[in-house]
Amino acid sequence: MRLVVISGHSGSGKTSALNILEDAGFACIDNLPASLLQNLISQLGKGASKKEKKLAVGIDARNLLGDLSTIAEILKKIRADGVQVDVIFMYARRPDLVRRYSETRRKHPLSSSGVSLMEAIELEDSLLAPIAKITNQKVDTTGLSQNQLRGLIKRIVEPDNVNYMAILFESFGYKRGLPENSDFIFDVRCLPNPYWKAELRHKTGLEPAVIQFLEAHVEVAAMLADIVGFLDRWIPKFQENNRSYLTISIGCTGGQHRSVYMANRLYVHYSENQPAVQVGHKEL
Repeated sequence: MRLVVISGHSGSGKTSALNILEDAGFACIDNLPASLLQNLISQLGKGASKKEKKLAVGIDARNLLGDLSTIAEILKKIRADGVQVDVIFMYARRPDLVRRYSETRRKHPLSSSGVSLMEAIELEDSLLAPIAKITNQKVDTTGLSQNQLRGLIKRIVEPDNVNYMAILFESFGYKRGLPENSDFIFDVRCLPNPYWKAELRHKTGLEPAVIQFLEAHVEVAAMLADIVGFLDRWIPKFQENNRSYLTISIGCTGGQHRSVYMANRLYVHYSENQPAVQVGHKEL
């Protein structure tokens, strides 16, 4: 079983971190009282194999006063039961925390009519001291974008299990309309059309005769090279932004010949160096 504890300053991105872990397959619980953690682990450990469970919990200064003073002992007992435990402590510089609260107009959970924002931040520091001492990873979120935070959390939690971006190459026919949710659309209707060859009309771009016809025209190879050159430049940019999916649509008139051939060629090409590539043909 795997347990990741997310703690740290209010406004430092703890909720975003839990959302990221949820996307990575963790069951996530925010604002869990530390005293309930061991019972929760015991309940989750019943039934299915513990190795199949991945849990992330948010524990912060909103816990009942005194709960965090026992957090080290609680986690020690959980580790003794064979659970892999990681504690991530998130923080940001004071000016950045103040700016975030000013921009969002959120109220700091420890502030009140008698406690200013800066005083609340200082109080939070003292309450979080017990868990800050036992963390095995501190994350400074000052100036980080959401995508940068996502990449950082993934590298910390699962450094050897990178979630690769899935790339889908999809052929379609313009006569049936544009596909939904495409990130890129390439129009190959300018290429020679096998439809006008009677012996090829009822075949598809999957069949050798159509493939041979298309590969006999230099413009087909030129179009393929241009699309590959474009994608080689921009696919890494999508990966750097931690995209989970990228859909690339290739369209011809009926979605039977040219687009099918081109989508398949792109699929074969990128399968050699991308770990998660798929191909689909909407009209077949």
